[in-house]
Amino acid sequence: MEYEVVIGMETHVEQNTASKMFCRCSAEFFGAEPNTHVCPTCLAMPGALPVINRQAVENAIMVGLALNCQIAAHTFWERKSYWYPDLPKGYQITQYQYPIASDGYIDVDVRDTQSGNWTEQSYRKRIRIRRAHLEEDTGKLTHIGGSSFVDFNRAGVPLIEIVTEPDIHTADEAYAFLSALRDIVRCLGIGTGDMEKGAMRGEPNMSLRPVGAQQFGTKVEIKNLNSLRAVRDSIVCEIKRQTGVLNSGGRVQQVTMGWDDAHGVTIVQREKEEAHDYRYFPEPDLPPLDIDAAWLEAIRARMPELPLARQDRYTQVYGLSAYDAMVLTRDCAVAEYFDRAVTALAAGKVDRKAAAKSAANWITGDLFRLMSSTSVEIAAVKVAPEQLAELIALVDNKAININTARGVFEEMFAGGRSAGAIVDAKGLAQISDTGALRRAIQDALDANPNQLKGYLSGQEKLFQYFVGQVMKATKGKGNPQMVQNLLKEALEKRRAP
Repeated sequence: MEYEVVIGMETHVEQNTASKMFCRCSAEFFGAEPNTHVCPTCLAMPGALPVINRQAVENAIMVGLALNCQIAAHTFWERKSYWYPDLPKGYQITQYQYPIASDGYIDVDVRDTQSGNWTEQSYRKRIRIRRAHLEEDTGKLTHIGGSSFVDFNRAGVPLIEIVTEPDIHTADEAYAFLSALRDIVRCLGIGTGDMEKGAMRGEPNMSLRPVGAQQFGTKVEIKNLNSLRAVRDSIVCEIKRQTGVLNSGGRVQQVTMGWDDAHGVTIVQREKEEAHDYRYFPEPDLPPLDIDAAWLEAIRARMPELPLARQDRYTQVYGLSAYDAMVLTRDCAVAEYFDRAVTALAAGKVDRKAAAKSAANWITGDLFRLMSSTSVEIAAVKVAPEQLAELIALVDNKAININTARGVFEEMFAGGRSAGAIVDAKGLAQISDTGALRRAIQDALDANPNQLKGYLSGQEKLFQYFVGQVMKATKGKGNPQMVQNLLKEALEKRRAP
């Protein structure tokens, strides 16, 4: 029998606020000694009371707006009861009945995630958002041998939990959703979205049903996924496992699964809890949270252009390929760098589409290559977007050729000097003087009689040999197009009448 997978995603986004959700402890705990970012409040000492982190609330509202959600004017906090060693209170402060954001959606581009490329089968998918709410994170358990150790540095860090409707039907769609959400989180500046460090955790809730059926199958949740690849691969694995169970006449059990990345298999962790198991009730130590229209509009006014909107602008207005637009919008800082470079080029009366294509080629090519080899982030790049535009203009105006420009760019990247200053200091300006180029061509032909004879006898591939000789004589500064045109002219004159 053929089955359809139905997936809803639960995603926890860890915020990068300076302090925790309900106390003044530093939330910048990554790499710190265990249990050094703690206080009576996050350790649940008697008499310690929580206080709401305003910035965390604003961050959650921004996420809600980015996900096209309705923002609640009134909500309150609740206690979610469960007893694990990494939750010192024995309950988590969260929002259940009235989340801060609900009834939204996110559009994502779904492609072949194995290759990362767009194909004819790529498509845009709308995934509905059921809710996005605030809560606090738990501590971290480390299991060594027969012992478990707990670190409460993470306990109390602000989280935003985002729950989708069951609109996801493939592993690639789940991958696309988490990738798009991570890009939004980074663009808003509210978190790193780094799954490997636990800053974003995606948990698929999935079931199988016969194709064409309306009733959902038995739900299974996969937890502890620390990468986009793990989300995709665990879903693929679980589809195969559940298909095997159903085809053999068995019944899928409602359980929580883990993912064994080393062996590429899902493993049963525990039976799945239901909402009533958590025994939600209102948090008595915190006041309700009211969001008035003025506060909401002030937050809305700070919203940046989001990655997908930028991606569409780049393809529709600039004519960039879907791939280039995606690469440039993964990081909002890179997108802003690109926009500034295009603006600077267009100010020089360069066609905006041509300017965008040139800037995209330089940024996704030479700039990314140098950033990768030196482990430099875009914020630390010494070449300002306007300086890149100056370099591109020198190439477009034929002041320097592309090979010279690449060498100049490497110097710009290393030291931050302008393209014009480097070209002037090193005398790198392109030679476009007809007389000088003709003399270099004449010398090259005279110095290589055997190659000249071969070319004239029909070995036309030797043309590039002579181009190389002329460029060598001009130290790479010859205008390439002029060199080729003048060389063809000189060779034709050498042919016997």
